[in-house]
Amino acid sequence: MQYKIKGSTMETIDILLDKGESIYTESGGMAWMRGNIAMDTNTRGGVMAGLGRMLSGESLFLTTYTCQGNQALITFAPEVPGKIMDVELNAGQSLICQKDAFMCAQDSVTLEMHFRKKLGAGLFGGEGFILQKITGPGTAFLEIPGEVRDYELKAGEVMRVDPGHIAMFEPSVSYDISRVKGFKNIFFAGEGLFLAQLKGPGKVWLQSLPLANLAAKLYKYMPKSSS
Repeated sequence: MQYKIKGSTMETIDILLDKGESIYTESGGMAWMRGNIAMDTNTRGGVMAGLGRMLSGESLFLTTYTCQGNQALITFAPEVPGKIMDVELNAGQSLICQKDAFMCAQDSVTLEMHFRKKLGAGLFGGEGFILQKITGPGTAFLEIPGEVRDYELKAGEVMRVDPGHIAMFEPSVSYDISRVKGFKNIFFAGEGLFLAQLKGPGKVWLQSLPLANLAAKLYKYMPKSSS
């Protein structure tokens, strides 16, 4: 498999498949394709696995595209402006991602629901109890709104983040919440009552455009019903 990410604020990714190679995506994830490609849509792992993926922001059904000729080209596009990230995973290596981050992956990559065990992080962490977990071996492609910054946290090092800016992190990073201190900070700083607390060791990826912020900004300019 070969691939190339193209574009800037609204990137697309071209994936060139050789005969017998496959890639899968959520329902409706494919933008265009050329060549002899077979499609197979199913729940991939069973109904319960599909329902778990739905809770994490993906579709119940996933579609696998397999090259039937010598070569075929398939293109995927993100749903919002942002970056497409290519992630190379070794066997057993995992990443924890925000809801709806998954775009597509090689057939060997596993996509599943990730459940936050801590009550506070689930209730006040911004993304709820359910996230996505991808596990190798293979290459996965993620769509991240806005630009992406990455940080390597040392053991015990803590980073506090507005929850909507967390794109993904390694499983070795612990996720919790911390309360904003001070009356004026809580009510007038615009950051809410809680911040996410990421504690190393491990790598974290942060995004510049939380979808909730984008939706709130667009809502201000939408026509309101007079009734």
